[in-house]
Amino acid sequence: MKKHNLVLLVLVLFSTQLFSQKALFKIDDKPFYTDEFLRVYNKNLDLVKDESQKDLNAYLDLYIGYKLKVEKAKKLGLQNEEKYKGELNSYRTQLAKTYLNDVKVTKQLVDEAYDRMKQEVKASHILVLIKDGALPKDTLDSYKRISDLRNRILKGEKFDEVAKKFSEDPSAKTNGGDLGYFSAFKMVYPFENEAFNTPVGGISKIFRTRFGYHILRVDDKRPNRGEVTVAHIMLLNPKDANPEKEAEVKNTIDDIYKKIQQGESFEALANQFSDDKSTSTNGGKLQRFASGQLTSQEFENVAFSLKEKGEISQPFQSQFGWHIVKLIDKFPVKSLEEVQSELENKVKKDERSILITNSLAKKLQSKYSIEKNNKLYAQVVKAVSEDFYKQSWERPTDVKSFNESLLTIDKKKKFSANDFLEFVETQQKLHIQTRPVTTLVDELYEKWFENELLKYYDDNLENEIPEFRYVMDEYRDGLLLFDLMEKEIWDKAKTDSIGLEKFYNMNKANYMWKKRFDVDIYSSTDEKIVAKAQNYIKKGKSIEYIKEKLNKDGKVNIMVKSGIYEEDYDVLPELKPTKKGTSDVVKKGEYFFVANVKEIKPETTKTIEECKGKLISDYQQYLENNWVSDLKKEFKVSVDNNVFDEVKSQVKK
Repeated sequence: MKKHNLVLLVLVLFSTQLFSQKALFKIDDKPFYTDEFLRVYNKNLDLVKDESQKDLNAYLDLYIGYKLKVEKAKKLGLQNEEKYKGELNSYRTQLAKTYLNDVKVTKQLVDEAYDRMKQEVKASHILVLIKDGALPKDTLDSYKRISDLRNRILKGEKFDEVAKKFSEDPSAKTNGGDLGYFSAFKMVYPFENEAFNTPVGGISKIFRTRFGYHILRVDDKRPNRGEVTVAHIMLLNPKDANPEKEAEVKNTIDDIYKKIQQGESFEALANQFSDDKSTSTNGGKLQRFASGQLTSQEFENVAFSLKEKGEISQPFQSQFGWHIVKLIDKFPVKSLEEVQSELENKVKKDERSILITNSLAKKLQSKYSIEKNNKLYAQVVKAVSEDFYKQSWERPTDVKSFNESLLTIDKKKKFSANDFLEFVETQQKLHIQTRPVTTLVDELYEKWFENELLKYYDDNLENEIPEFRYVMDEYRDGLLLFDLMEKEIWDKAKTDSIGLEKFYNMNKANYMWKKRFDVDIYSSTDEKIVAKAQNYIKKGKSIEYIKEKLNKDGKVNIMVKSGIYEEDYDVLPELKPTKKGTSDVVKKGEYFFVANVKEIKPETTKTIEECKGKLISDYQQYLENNWVSDLKKEFKVSVDNNVFDEVKSQVKK
């Protein structure tokens, strides 16, 4: 199980808030309270599918088991490991972003994003890079170059030719700066703004992103294509670039397409021949997708080009292999209500989130008491010189007054003048050119002040917002439980070769090969064709010979699938092979089948290597099932039955 999924499961099953009420049970001397237990039980009552877990006795046992695991993790000191601390801090950072929010500004950005999401823009661009740490002279030189390129285009030079020669985006050498179609969130926010605000055929003004200076030309705007559901048949490209194998794959996809044109079922052919095993049993059906969601642009373009439900594409090749696509349904862009939550999350992770934090900082100035030492600030301004613009200014370290408080937030958090001057020193590398120096320092102070204000709010979220504190407590325990499971169960099952072998020897009956057949399975919708194939097989003719004889005049009458399959595979139960050689002709669905059985492999026990994946999974489950019993022996668990009776009475009410 992935860590993210397990931790989320823990959040659902065992959300906790600490209330000092009656102790329901103790683990060693640590009490766990009724309020916590009842809240967890009631919260999850509707989510529990296993009826046995709704029973209070069973649920208490489950809950105690969970708490035992958390206590075991703490006993082992897993909460002190750097990896654990790092992941907990990372989660806190992500969670805090939800609360570092201005609702009004967020809504404006969400509405803007949704309006843009309804469109797709096709644009080309030219980039002049600005390297990290570039000097002002270099930045100005980059601006002059992009300005010169823009003027050349405005005077009549072709945009794509200029892009090929001068753009510092490497792909422009071959594509002339063409970025294809994109919608909201596909580009960095400043780029997205220019693309959506520039008319079709227009050249944008010069703008800057974190990569450098850009100009772009908007080539087209169209309504968003929405989403589409398709089914496909895929034959993978050969692993090695062998012309013969590549030709064989191409011939096979062409044969499948001919059979579709002959009226055979797309879904049945997908089931038989598609190499995408995750969809083949479902007739090749894929989950619905939007532009830009698939790795293959070729596949997307073909899928969206289909107009009518049931329409089938010709074979085409992507970077993965050959495909035939069938349109099942098309869906328009979702409503704002449907994508509201998703867009909010994207907005908060995008560059536009700066607009939200800036707005929040202004609100926090009203929330907290702010004290600024203006007299000391005047000294600070005088301490910054013109050397700042040369990146050679150094903060003075011999001024005692600079150790005094320059800023106080909420009468609790104090910042010295040196704290601010240290920040000023770090900002030189950004090559800020605001003049005069007094205005520069004011600008930097506002930036520093807002940063510290937001950081103070962030650092105190546990005190500011109880809900945040509870979720962090939940995640903390969930992460501990994952690390403990990894250490005590999952890793042990993978590395304990002696224990694994012992478990295997005790449970060999669970790891058996069924009877298997090395066969060639011939199929056709025409019973007479299959009968002819049967005669050829009996005469010892090869697959190539049979296909050559029966597939004539561009018509595919017979298909062949070869491999080693267990007795319950696909059509084998109907064929009922009992010996080597040619089977009887049978019908399944719309198809007739005959098999050439080359070898019969009897039932046999799988080797450890042959069943290792399932074996490890079963061994992990075995270890986990016995784990709680061992923990109850390691820790002293005492339940107050009188208190538990009160809990039962309360639940019945």
